[in-house]
Amino acid sequence: MDQVFAPWRIEWVERDDEESVDGCPFCVLPERDADRASRVVARSDRAFVLLNNYPYNPGHAMVIPRVHEGSYAALDDATLLDHARLKQRTIRALETALDPNGVNAGENLGGAAAGGSIDDHLHTHVVPRWEGDTNFMPVVAETKVIVEALEDTWERLRDAFAEQEGASVDGDDDAVEFSFA
Repeated sequence: MDQVFAPWRIEWVERDDEESVDGCPFCVLPERDADRASRVVARSDRAFVLLNNYPYNPGHAMVIPRVHEGSYAALDDATLLDHARLKQRTIRALETALDPNGVNAGENLGGAAAGGSIDDHLHTHVVPRWEGDTNFMPVVAETKVIVEALEDTWERLRDAFAEQEGASVDGDDDAVEFSFA
């Protein structure tokens, strides 16, 4: 039998069914008054950064335009620029907080055929990578081991975002705010 010890997953098992997301999670989550619980780590006027609940690696984040749009070509210039600036800040925060050897960034464009589970709201995956992060576990055991709890990653990234120029933050559970205007 394969076993992977992940005690932080008990939060998911014991979650309140009333807290499930009704509608597009990328529209609902940033509107809640619970950034930490919703895993929203940073936001700007037209986009926000959300930790992936099922990360490929620790620090796997998504930069998401606030507008509900599935087509990259349909985004207006102001949203594209804001999204790109927040993606740049996200890469900087990942480098500060986690010191990866590299970063993968990309979108799943083209609906379900492109491999995304949410295909009608554009989002950019930003995944920190380390030399050797593809080890024997996924190759031999078809199991990926995530070595840090999402709550710990949220805190580390939030602190790294907060150190950046132009950042502002209110409370301990709030996302970092940027204004690129």
